[in-house]
Amino acid sequence: MKSGKVQDQSQIKWISDFIWNIADNRLRDVYVRGKYRDVILPFTVLRRLDAVLEETKQKVLERKRFLDKNNVAEQDGALRMAAGQAFYNVSEFTLAKLKASSQGQRLREDFIAYLDGFSPNVQEILTKFKFRDQIQTLVDAHVLGYLIEDFLDPEINLSPLPVKDADGRIKLPALDNHGMGTVFEELIRRFNEENNEEAGEHFTPRDVVRLMAKLMFMPVADQIQSGTYLLYDGACGTGGMLTVAEETLRELAEEQGKEVSIHLFGQEINPETYAICKADLLLKGEGDEAEHIVGGADKSTLSNDQFRSREFDFMISNPPYGKSWKTDLDRMGGKKGFNDPRFIVSHSGDPEFKLITRSSDGQLMFLVNKLQKMKQHSPLGSRIAIVHNGSALFTGDAGQGESNIRRWILENDWCEAIIALPLNIFYNTGIATYIWVLTNRKAKHRKGRVQLIDATRWFQPLRRNLGKKNCELSEADIQRILDLYLGQPQNTPECKWFDNADFGYWKITVERPLRLKSQLTRRAIETLRFASGDEALRAEIWAKYGDKLYAEFSKLKPEIEAWLKGDTGEDDDEPEGDEDEGAPAKKAVPEKRRKKLLDVSTWQRDKTLIELALLAQQELGDGVFDDHNDFRARFEAAMAKHGKKLAAAEKKAIFKAVSWRDETAPPVIAKRTKLKKDEPFEPGLDGVYLEVAGKDRFLVEYEPDADLRDTEQVPLKEPGGIDAFFRREVLPHAPDAWIARDKTQIGYEISFARYFYKPAPLRTLDEIRADILRLEQQTEGLLQKIVGGA
Repeated sequence: MKSGKVQDQSQIKWISDFIWNIADNRLRDVYVRGKYRDVILPFTVLRRLDAVLEETKQKVLERKRFLDKNNVAEQDGALRMAAGQAFYNVSEFTLAKLKASSQGQRLREDFIAYLDGFSPNVQEILTKFKFRDQIQTLVDAHVLGYLIEDFLDPEINLSPLPVKDADGRIKLPALDNHGMGTVFEELIRRFNEENNEEAGEHFTPRDVVRLMAKLMFMPVADQIQSGTYLLYDGACGTGGMLTVAEETLRELAEEQGKEVSIHLFGQEINPETYAICKADLLLKGEGDEAEHIVGGADKSTLSNDQFRSREFDFMISNPPYGKSWKTDLDRMGGKKGFNDPRFIVSHSGDPEFKLITRSSDGQLMFLVNKLQKMKQHSPLGSRIAIVHNGSALFTGDAGQGESNIRRWILENDWCEAIIALPLNIFYNTGIATYIWVLTNRKAKHRKGRVQLIDATRWFQPLRRNLGKKNCELSEADIQRILDLYLGQPQNTPECKWFDNADFGYWKITVERPLRLKSQLTRRAIETLRFASGDEALRAEIWAKYGDKLYAEFSKLKPEIEAWLKGDTGEDDDEPEGDEDEGAPAKKAVPEKRRKKLLDVSTWQRDKTLIELALLAQQELGDGVFDDHNDFRARFEAAMAKHGKKLAAAEKKAIFKAVSWRDETAPPVIAKRTKLKKDEPFEPGLDGVYLEVAGKDRFLVEYEPDADLRDTEQVPLKEPGGIDAFFRREVLPHAPDAWIARDKTQIGYEISFARYFYKPAPLRTLDEIRADILRLEQQTEGLLQKIVGGA
């Protein structure tokens, strides 16, 4: 993008105010205030394009006639050359000619013909603006002609050429591309602030953007060389972040005496904001750059990345946070079919390390997308500045997507710093927000470390709130943050340095043995009749039909099905409690559950379980077994005696029905392995114990008790590691506990509250005593008055 001369700021303000007043004067009774921009922004675009094309209008029309006469199908390139711009208009109309048209439907038809004459890139902008949808409203309100007149007012000049008087003196100065872009951005800012309920979705406050740009560029300002640099924003909104970043980079390059060519790339899903972004670039005379901005409802960065093969030097973004990306997830194959290589990587020995967040919030997915676009073979690599809310720092347990993303970033040593911003600095949220600064070319003093800066108290209040935004970063505040960021590594109350590993932890699963007692009572055995689930419904069905369920199920099935559907044709309005035994269920049972209840094999299975348990009762009696291991061995012997071979699931169902947890019972053994004579073994913390029986030695593993299962977080920098922590913190309280090693996972989280929390000082005893005495004096005699009055 080329730099333009600095435009007179008073001229820009005058033009911006003039156009702003057009909205107030003409649209007040036609649109609600929040909809003014739907007309004014596209009209501003049209007027500028019309003025730019004025000099070459006839040349374009002649070229168009020539191309049509010679049946040339592909005309876009030739017409751009004729116009000398990246856009053109081949209609016979200009806004000046339309001004002379009559009002009403004739003006409407001529205006539409004028719009239809624009080049495809302008047509796309108008379509995304949905500008044609406004035309009939403007015609019906008789304001379309007035709007054209207002934008052609001789008091303002939106042309790149100056307006001169009869003597050739400049009456109104030219408005260059940079100045026009500034006018347009000022209008965008005003409309967004007026409509501040939704501004934060597409418009990041300029004070925050300026800080982000400086955080991204300042550390490498002296390394910028003459050449080409690519800037990218995967959630570019109206493009403000890209243009501020581009201006900042250009200024730094000029200060270093370097000439740089900067190209902007962006993607935006919202059609209107995409149109604004593209129009802004077009108005700045950067038609080629506008081609690098893609978007629309089908162009989500997550599910339809338009720059998969690109790498960028600098990336900046304010992605949506707290916003569902379930639609994108479904487009990407859902949880089972998801295979996007951007989000499934090889890391730490895992070839399918997943960087996939929960579908309710996809903000970190945008960061992953950027990290996958970092340059790997350039001296500067890539630098990224991105805004997240607090959940990106700590949401997600070890092994979950959010934690995995933080782990991937920190273990690759990409995170330079995270800056906590003041509350209420964005338009549509008052929650805590943070700027992350990342790079794959860390300076030597930053290697293996992360800098945290608490800037929550550095701001100046606004004179009036803009939505939720009630403060802003002054230049002094921005400089204060930069001084800490660029200064020597040292800890202060507002700045702390940490090793990457300080944020990591092992999540260990602590198991304790299952201890059971067992007893084959008739009551316990009877519960097996409903072992296949939906115990209450099975009990009701059994109560009505009894043994007929096994002998006549096919006959009874239609009746049971109607009952489960709550549909018997009977009157359901009887008073509650008067229903007979076969009354329909008040609510229909869902189909999936009905299917299982209407499967005769489930009833037969439960009947078989009862028969097997009764058979075991004949052999073992109905006494209490204090040791479930003894009970299990004798039960299996009884089954073998009668030639019954049970599946593991059947045994589990019976044991569950006739056993209960008891902390005084011996642990339930899951596996016993005999050791060889000279085989060494040292009992550890992994749930494997040594048992000696005479001359034999056995390795014993216990069944874990799910109800006693617990987890602990062990810092990665814990002295002595997991085992030392376990011996110190767990075994003294649960000597029979062990670590389920196969369930251990690594997680990362960053807690600003933990590192920067400043507790309020406690009041002294003298202060408390003074408050009590003061209250006593205030209430003295009050009780007597109340009692006396009674």
